[in-house]
Amino acid sequence: MGRPRSFDTDQAVSTAATLFATHGFEGTSVDDLVTATGIHRGSLYKTFGSKRSLHLTALRNHLDHEIHPATAAVATLTDPAQALASAIASYDSGPAAGLLLLAAAERAPHDPDVAALVAEGIAALEDALRPSHGDAAPQLASTVLGTRLRLHARPTAPKEH
Repeated sequence: MGRPRSFDTDQAVSTAATLFATHGFEGTSVDDLVTATGIHRGSLYKTFGSKRSLHLTALRNHLDHEIHPATAAVATLTDPAQALASAIASYDSGPAAGLLLLAAAERAPHDPDVAALVAEGIAALEDALRPSHGDAAPQLASTVLGTRLRLHARPTAPKEH
């Protein structure tokens, strides 16, 4: 009989999500995950199986606890300007806000499980914008996500005097 788990799995997933959102899947090493979570390598593998599995768990958690609640709130808004502003704000806040977009760009083309989760997140935004924007919802969702991606990809430039 093994020792009971001495770490909070939800906290470990949250920490991993932040790392993946900040550095991407490829830019986050197992050593980074071990250091940030404080979980020993063996325990990390025993609990999650692999870095990929932890990434999928973090992405699923991101959808369930950030994307779906945010899009549910957007869906209740019938005023087009309010709905769009809410959608933009919900995809632009918090350290893991970029996780969906990084997963879409980095992993979805090569990993069908990631692609399915990304498609779910994009569909949730489109569905949330449909009550306020009708047939324009997919284009507006693309605009929201594209704007977020552009902001994420823009290097920080020194301020001019």
